[in-house]
Amino acid sequence: MQYLAKATCAGIALLASTAMASAGDFSLSVYGGYQTAPHSGVDGTDGVDTFDFTTGWKGKSFAMPPYYGIRGTYWVRENFGWIADFNHTKVYADEDDKAANGFSTLEFTDGLNNLTVGPIWRWPGAWNKLTPYASISAGVVIPHVEVVTANTDTIEYQVAGPSIALVLGASYELNDRWDLFTEYKGTYSQLDVDLDGGGNLETDIITNALNFGVSYKF
Repeated sequence: MQYLAKATCAGIALLASTAMASAGDFSLSVYGGYQTAPHSGVDGTDGVDTFDFTTGWKGKSFAMPPYYGIRGTYWVRENFGWIADFNHTKVYADEDDKAANGFSTLEFTDGLNNLTVGPIWRWPGAWNKLTPYASISAGVVIPHVEVVTANTDTIEYQVAGPSIALVLGASYELNDRWDLFTEYKGTYSQLDVDLDGGGNLETDIITNALNFGVSYKF
């Protein structure tokens, strides 16, 4: 988790320092919400047995640790900027699916942990105090791998592969410092994780989230 905190802070600090050195505006946002994930294929080996199946995923957004995100935004112009975003997405494999395929644990509940950077666009004044915005960003997924079978007991953080995020939302200006916002956020995570015992597990996970948050403008 220390690695995640350092990476997140580094990205946001870079945006903040850039903003302070120029005429742009910087904002810091925190958000939570309701996150789900559709079925996906899971394949690999635990070092002894191979597996290849499709499982359903549950988000359990409000169970500990909860789903949340932190985002830094540097506005280069009134309608264009850059973001650094850390999103603590998470998924639990369906109980019947994992049991039928020899897993006692198959989840990423201390986070898929998507760290992405990318451009953002907004349209101030489009709907009075409501400002629509859109962003696409790319980066890495750093999951807390929790995979247990008869042949492996893997509980650790790993850098697992690329991640892409799409955001469509709208913010509401409360005053010159604070905004409220709501958004849809879709995230694609391509995971290839190592398992203790010489195995590996691969799966592509898409998460869909309805976020609600607050932003502070510096």
